[in-house]
Amino acid sequence: MLIGIRPINDFAFKKTFGSPENKLALISLLNAILGLPKPIVDVTIENPYSLQDFKDDKLSILDIKAIDQTGAIYDVEMQLSIFSGLIQRIVFYGCEIYADQLRSGDDYSLLKPAYSICLLDGVLWHDSTKVHHAFRFTDLESGRTLNDTLEIHTIELGRYHLQEKDLPKASLLDCWLFWLLHAHEYEPEELLKLFPQEAIRQATQTITQIAQVTEDKAMYDSREKAIRDQQWALNASRKEGFIEGEIEGKIEGKIEGKIEGKIETIRMLQEILNLPVSNDSDFNGKTLEELQSQTADLQDRLRNRRGS
Repeated sequence: MLIGIRPINDFAFKKTFGSPENKLALISLLNAILGLPKPIVDVTIENPYSLQDFKDDKLSILDIKAIDQTGAIYDVEMQLSIFSGLIQRIVFYGCEIYADQLRSGDDYSLLKPAYSICLLDGVLWHDSTKVHHAFRFTDLESGRTLNDTLEIHTIELGRYHLQEKDLPKASLLDCWLFWLLHAHEYEPEELLKLFPQEAIRQATQTITQIAQVTEDKAMYDSREKAIRDQQWALNASRKEGFIEGEIEGKIEGKIEGKIEGKIETIRMLQEILNLPVSNDSDFNGKTLEELQSQTADLQDRLRNRRGS
């Protein structure tokens, strides 16, 4: 029987990587993404998974905050929706994680490196084919980087297309991303054979348990429904905005076309009446109603001239 539990569901993700007993899975995922010179060997999860966190039916971002053996800070979140302002939000929260280390009067030299990691179920940058972007404070001219400060990483799952046949030669990051996207499509035994790494086996066992425990499965299902509802609302909003934009664009286009037509009519009437022909600047700022009034006035003058 297929596992049927999507690891990118926020409940499944938090339980898998935010449970203290699953530290090995979180450490492995962090090392795979960051590729630090000195790998992470231990972490303390600052906001561990709790079923109570999910009792509220409101869909929210539930990140995982951890500190390693050196004091470096890690914040990992699974972002299920791509929306306007998301890039700014990612930067804002990354800066907040770094700045929150200090209290009034603390020495700046006490600041530890902070790593903000956002896994996205979609595509953030449509002009790039990269799955993983790593942002650091770097001088464009010299290439000098402010190391051991703040790093922001994005993983666009919507760009990931590795096939199962490629897994034997895949990197650890590729294995994790494949697992995040496809674990629910496998039976537990198949997945355990496919990923012999202890950390991924631990993660596989966690989502398998979610499928078997009544309360966990009920919470997972409720989050899936909330995710679908939120995505539906977001898509509906985008569609509505697109339709409104299309209507406004057509109306504006028709008005502009009418204005241009009125201007041509005014100039033609001015020529017939042997009047000075208006230039473009004479029409600046004039509304369609004002042009219609000017046209009517010129037409009256032409009729009067013919009648005399």
